[in-house]
Amino acid sequence: MRNDCPEDYHSEEIWKAQNELMRLALKSNGITSVDAVFSSEEYGAQLAEAFGAEHVLVDQSRTTYPVSGTLCRDDLGSAWPYIIGPARQEMATRIIVVGAESTGTTTLAEAVTEHYRTRFPLLADVTEYGRDYTYEKFGALQAEKPDTQLADMVWTEQDFGRIGARQNAMENAAADVCPLVIADTDSLATTLWERFYIGERSYGSYNAASKLPKRDIYLITDHVGVDFEDDGWREGEHRRADMTEWFKETLTDEGHSWILVTGDHDRRMKTVTEIIDLILAQRSEFTSPPWATRTVLEVATR
Repeated sequence: MRNDCPEDYHSEEIWKAQNELMRLALKSNGITSVDAVFSSEEYGAQLAEAFGAEHVLVDQSRTTYPVSGTLCRDDLGSAWPYIIGPARQEMATRIIVVGAESTGTTTLAEAVTEHYRTRFPLLADVTEYGRDYTYEKFGALQAEKPDTQLADMVWTEQDFGRIGARQNAMENAAADVCPLVIADTDSLATTLWERFYIGERSYGSYNAASKLPKRDIYLITDHVGVDFEDDGWREGEHRRADMTEWFKETLTDEGHSWILVTGDHDRRMKTVTEIIDLILAQRSEFTSPPWATRTVLEVATR
């Protein structure tokens, strides 16, 4: 539920406005009364009172669960394992790199991942599963018929459905362990590759694409000025311009934020890291209420 209410912890009127938002959020999920408010802060008593509930102070010293709002604000990466799973999925900053064949998408995704791994050691590699699936599918065909050529492969809606679902799972697994996700493609891009290989009336990957969590930005690697490198698995040199346009159109139609990344590798890295740094700074602006003291976690000693 969206919260457009301002913050003023000294104002009873704003407290009431915030409480009403919480009450309606609960009501919309069938909860009309609150028996208890559990918190690790003394100020939880004020919230409990507003709902006519009992305040239960839990683990105020944070010895059982060594996490606090203060720690989240200071070092979200360290606090990440202690945040509940659904919140991690919602809070993760997601950067998705997409592009036509041989436009430097994987090179950029790998370089950006390596760049931010010094800050986020648990940053995962979210690779393009569709390529691995292609290797597996082709290998299975060759096992049956050794003289099979790449052009002999027949793609189905089911293939792209599996690719999209697996791509989602890889991305969400990365968000589960780290507050930053950098993915080399996603299931929305899979719908475009399905369109490329099968046509306009194939929708195998659309179910996966309909389940995407919020993305912060898409980075589209431009085909202009990038030589096509045929690694034996690519077959879309003549359609790179069309694919680039499809990405622009689709992301625009779906309401996603995106930028076209151009220039050589160094120029691309400079552009992308500047953008991601700004996004991370904006996403990590958690502020403490003026009346709250900083929670200092107890350190166990032997």
